Amino acid sequence: MQAFLGVIFHFIGGFASGSFYIPYKKVKGWAWESYWIVGGIFSWLIVPPLAAFLTIPNFADIIATTTGSILTLTYFFGVLWGIGGLTYGLGVRYLGVSLGSSIILGLCMVLGSILPSIYFDVYPKEGKDTFTMFLTTDWGRMVLLGLIVCVIGIVICGKAGMMKEKQLKLDAKDPHGEVIKTEYKFGLGLFVGIVSGVLSACFNFGIEAGKPMADVANAAWKTLNPTETGNFLFSNNVTYVIVLWGGLTTNFIWCMILNARNKTFGDYTNAKTPLLKNYIFSAFAGTTWFLQFFFYGMGESKMGNGASSWILHMAFIILIANVWGLVLNEWKGVSKATLRTIIIGIATIILSVLIVGYGNSIKV
Repeated sequence: MQAFLGVIFHFIGGFASGSFYIPYKKVKGWAWESYWIVGGIFSWLIVPPLAAFLTIPNFADIIATTTGSILTLTYFFGVLWGIGGLTYGLGVRYLGVSLGSSIILGLCMVLGSILPSIYFDVYPKEGKDTFTMFLTTDWGRMVLLGLIVCVIGIVICGKAGMMKEKQLKLDAKDPHGEVIKTEYKFGLGLFVGIVSGVLSACFNFGIEAGKPMADVANAAWKTLNPTETGNFLFSNNVTYVIVLWGGLTTNFIWCMILNARNKTFGDYTNAKTPLLKNYIFSAFAGTTWFLQFFFYGMGESKMGNGASSWILHMAFIILIANVWGLVLNEWKGVSKATLRTIIIGIATIILSVLIVGYGNSIKV
């Protein structure tokens, strides 16, 4: 039952992540960097401490009493994660949107789930799953099988995307819908894609680095609720505050550079645009984006396994994004073979979710 609830929470989080950009499409007259940072201020600065305040009343005290080394490392991984997201566009530029996305998301999933478990093999910590466990237990091997199946699903979706681009001769776009000038360079693109995939996986590293804060929140909750079993649903909310400060730093600097370069500082006060609606839709998009990690923390508390949680989180994001593509007719006009390929890719990712969920259900 705990594993099932974890899968449900991860699905809700994946739905939020796969859907958050839709409100941005309602923003009129603003450059990407303008609405992205407005939404980002809600995603990374306003909503995280508000969520922590509502769920962990003493979250500020937990942060204040955490050692500087833990805070610094958690923040540092947040900065690296932000850089990974920004370099995503370069990977798409040199590889194309489908191949670039497949490589980056695949690496992000694999590295974000496997590297922390290898770390805990070297530096064991009570309650943390190690890579050795994945290799030597039935549930662990099932989780690894799910990971492999999900990567296969990503590759199939990437293949479908490449078929679509070739048939419709589309311009490559970044995750935010901005057109990217495609300049195919496989070697350089592969390098950039690897860098982006590694750095994008740093969000999970940041969560692991900030676990001592989550552990304090969990212990305080158990003290107040001695009859409750399991872990505190919202313990990760205090960690997100610090990780997302790092992401805010990276994105704020880049958006300000773009505002200066493109002379778009005037967007924030331009009376010729629907200012109130633009701010509301940007805030809604940013808040929806944060909900992915709000529910990620809830899912992880139920599954008790960071690797499985990260796999499910990424799988649901990719799944929902591809389903939205079908719903919004983004595949209209492609051949039946292309449509069949994307449906097979989606079905493969769904299968991986079931496998990972089953693996956690048999964990003793």
